[in-house]
Amino acid sequence: MFTGIIQCEGDVLSVRREGTERRFRIRPSVPFDALTDGESIAVSGVCLSVEDHDRDVFTAYASAETVSRTTLGELEPGGRVNLERALAVGDRLGGHMVSGHVDCVAVVQSVARRGESLCCRLDFPAAYGREVIPKGSVALDGISLTINACGADFLEVNIIPDTRRRTTMGAWRPGSRVNMETDLVSKYVAHMLAPWTRRDGAGRDRASGAGAAEPVARGGLSLATLREAGFL
Repeated sequence: MFTGIIQCEGDVLSVRREGTERRFRIRPSVPFDALTDGESIAVSGVCLSVEDHDRDVFTAYASAETVSRTTLGELEPGGRVNLERALAVGDRLGGHMVSGHVDCVAVVQSVARRGESLCCRLDFPAAYGREVIPKGSVALDGISLTINACGADFLEVNIIPDTRRRTTMGAWRPGSRVNMETDLVSKYVAHMLAPWTRRDGAGRDRASGAGAAEPVARGGLSLATLREAGFL
């Protein structure tokens, strides 16, 4: 488990391709004290396990599934990544709860200056739209951010100067592809409500037809009840 507060950037020293899998050697810009083999590190938002390490460099493996769902397959030697070690019990929770299990890849559409900050708009697959809400949380390349505005297939975030300096966000341009993890709470709520909602092929809600009975759960919970309570 992570928080989305990046500890440092890392340099990709080498990438070994093994079919559709990858093995990376990464050097953190700040040495990690007491690093252990087998511990989890979020690499640009993707939870990977440390295979081996020395004082300055660690090696991590990405499976074919991980490569297919993230931007890790696009990494080349000389690239830069955001790094965060796993949350320890008693640490400050400065961002939000991040699992390191990336949902999809989002694409930067625009980067506009707003005072000292940058406003970035990103598009993502509409199937994840119900897990993205205004003023909710999202992890982009492992960075915990607050959503300023959003729609079914886009979101906007504000990047403060300190975040740009400490992460790879300073290199974002239109067309940049980033790893996106939706809010953990939104994900579970959407999953629990799924039996009482109907979705079309694009992942959007569909209204019940005229005269159609709405599904009712035990205890009398219906789609109308959930809508009145503000869940839909």
